[in-house]
Amino acid sequence: MALTDAAIRAAKSRDGRTLKLSDGGGLQLWVTPSGSKLWNIAYRFGGKQLKLSLGAYPVVGLKDAREKKDDAKRLLAAGTHPGQQKKTLALTKANAEANTFAVIADELLAKKNREGLAPTTIQKVKWLLDFARPALGGRPIGDITAPEVLAVLRTVEGRGRHETARRLRSTIGECFRYAVASGRANADPTFALKGALTAPQVTHRAALTDPKAFGGLLRAINDYDGSPEVRAALRLLSLTFVRPGELRFAEWSEFDLEKAEWAIPAARMKMRRPHRVPLAWQAIAILKELQIVTGHGRLVFPSVRSSERCISENTINAALRRMGFSKDEMSGHGFRAVASTVLNESGRWNADAIEAQLAHVETDAIRRAYHRADYWSERVAMMAVWADQLDALRDGGKILKLCG
Repeated sequence: MALTDAAIRAAKSRDGRTLKLSDGGGLQLWVTPSGSKLWNIAYRFGGKQLKLSLGAYPVVGLKDAREKKDDAKRLLAAGTHPGQQKKTLALTKANAEANTFAVIADELLAKKNREGLAPTTIQKVKWLLDFARPALGGRPIGDITAPEVLAVLRTVEGRGRHETARRLRSTIGECFRYAVASGRANADPTFALKGALTAPQVTHRAALTDPKAFGGLLRAINDYDGSPEVRAALRLLSLTFVRPGELRFAEWSEFDLEKAEWAIPAARMKMRRPHRVPLAWQAIAILKELQIVTGHGRLVFPSVRSSERCISENTINAALRRMGFSKDEMSGHGFRAVASTVLNESGRWNADAIEAQLAHVETDAIRRAYHRADYWSERVAMMAVWADQLDALRDGGKILKLCG
């Protein structure tokens, strides 16, 4: 006799034994002594009597149980083992849940940590991935399509953040390529999105590349009435044209003033390669003066709030604003642009030596193989001439041909 919901609700086991109620076609409701009511299907496969669990009542209702029974019968008719099919589906689901975009993203971040990337770099990658997590985080990475990724990118684009959208596409693509390499995705859908985004407008770092204007900046720095650490940082940026972050995190142990050399470790370099900087006598003089102020600690440019933290990212730019130079005129990175422009236009120095001093990595693998030297001797001479020319500019000397 077919079961009814009323009969199921009233069913109880007796004498401490499991009560088995049949609904027909192999579908049974097992009522246990503890009161649980479990759906099962009894069937034969390969000459063996088997049982398939369908779930507990009332979570799985009578109608649902009958539909599951019919599904199992269709599998049997097709020669498929229902129990094995259920295990396969469960395993597939478990694998999908273990291989979501969020899981892959976290693994990629952990990999970057193991590789020793700078904390700021990893934080930027995490910041980008957080744009994608709400929409893609819970999705199995192998199921995510190009239109889904594009929808995420369009959301970022819609806020006017075109460069962020471009970088996000690249970072999402890195997640997919990692998933492909580890066998959890078949392809990277972000390749199909090349050209689909609005090209960001290129804006160059603000820099005073006119020698007369740059001389005015150097005089303003020389007369800066802020902290001696910030004034020294600005002067050293002009003399060494390293990246502001490489300067801010500088430690006294990296400097050999006797050899006139600054060795920046790979962990702090953008390209993850150690970098040597020749120090002109002017730079050494600045460092010796600063050593009296901060030489007792680890950091060359400690924060006023803590000797274990360096000056903030905005300190240098804020000092430039205080001296009257707007964000459209000069920035901390602008010292690199000035040096690159002037040194290249002078025609006096090997372009590869200038690139080596800027710590740019040659992208052509063959070219890299044949240019292993760091042009140290030429760079030492170049930085000495550069420092002398800056002195001349600051003092209002001849500016017709800088470094000529």
